[in-house]
Amino acid sequence: MSSTGGSRTTAIEIIKRQIKILNWSIVLVIYVLLFVIVRFLYLVLDYVPTTSMVAILAIAAVLVLVGTYMANSASRTAIRKIDEFNNKLNALLTTMHEIREIVHGDLLLDNIVDSSLKITGAEAGSILLSENDGLVFKVTKGLGSKGLKGRTVAKSDGVAGWVVERGTPVRVDDVEKDDRFSPEVDGITDDNVRSLLCVPLRSSSGTIGAIELVNKREGPFTTEDERLISYFADQAAAFIERARFYEDQRVFEIHLTDILLDALDKIIPEKHGHSKRVAKYALLMAHAMNMSEDGKRRLYRASLLHDIGFLKLPTQDVFSKEVYMEHPRIAYTMLQPINVYADVAPIILHHHERYDGRGYPSGLRGEEIPLESRMIAIAEAFDAIVSKDSYKYAAATGDYLPQSGYNHALKELEDNAGTQFDPELVALFLKNIDEDYLE
Repeated sequence: MSSTGGSRTTAIEIIKRQIKILNWSIVLVIYVLLFVIVRFLYLVLDYVPTTSMVAILAIAAVLVLVGTYMANSASRTAIRKIDEFNNKLNALLTTMHEIREIVHGDLLLDNIVDSSLKITGAEAGSILLSENDGLVFKVTKGLGSKGLKGRTVAKSDGVAGWVVERGTPVRVDDVEKDDRFSPEVDGITDDNVRSLLCVPLRSSSGTIGAIELVNKREGPFTTEDERLISYFADQAAAFIERARFYEDQRVFEIHLTDILLDALDKIIPEKHGHSKRVAKYALLMAHAMNMSEDGKRRLYRASLLHDIGFLKLPTQDVFSKEVYMEHPRIAYTMLQPINVYADVAPIILHHHERYDGRGYPSGLRGEEIPLESRMIAIAEAFDAIVSKDSYKYAAATGDYLPQSGYNHALKELEDNAGTQFDPELVALFLKNIDEDYLE
């Protein structure tokens, strides 16, 4: 648990302990008062009738019992409320810790709705986001929830529209008495909607949507629910904006990569499709070794761009070994300053290193060479040998015999395992490649 969570837990335990101390203090005072009353009655015993004495003692006993019960009951209720609130806070903070690492929009929105349902105890919930002139249902969840995902409603419709327009939360205990309620917009569940809580998703750019929850399982939504979900929604909005930024960045990267590959194919027609085939063969190894999804994405991107340095080389000189050997360093210089490519630049820089240390540009050996670079080296060599057009470029390095073909490619990889290539990766590749896998 974080230091903040630990401090909060300690404070709550102190409050609970103080409530218990206060409770026992009240009980002690009651019993002291009872003792004083009994003592007083003992002193005036000769002057008070027996029936009156019994009545006074009975009343005092009842008051003691009632006071003790009320003190204990109030103490238990307070502690229960504190525990419930603490559990909600724990759920909220745990959820925020988990979702802040999610950068995929759909998964993030699913988690936000699931967490909102858990924190409030609602039966159903949804997220609506502003797009163009309307609100779009991005996620709908819960018992009896209709298939609203993807549906667009007017920004002015329903409680959700009211919340988005004004940027303030709304809590409705009985929707039949609220004119803002619209079954078409706010009727998330097929069951009758009884109560509703809708809070805005506010970011630095304004209100981007709303979280709407309906039918709390135990009574109406409380002020506490509203405060917790409003705070959660403010944090969630920032996460949603960040996810949108990453998605825009990925789209930008995809388009930019396509532009660069198209340019490379046009400048050097003999390499047409080479980069995509290398990515395909590299991923074959990645799948076989159960590489993480992030690792696969990084490997795929590096594979696509591994030859991008040729864009800055004079095409008439690419057959020259000295010129050819410059393309990894040129690619690194091109890509490293660009944020979306910075993580793959080192992989591309070292994809022509050799396992025995005789490669370029840095003469790295063995596992000093990045894993992805070693994988690309195998994939590129394989494609260079099986493809007659791209082979003549690889031949400029002097690494291969002037032959081509699937079987020859397998033999070359096997013969050069441990010298040019990582032997374990070669074995993995040979085990999983099949001639039918070729384009």
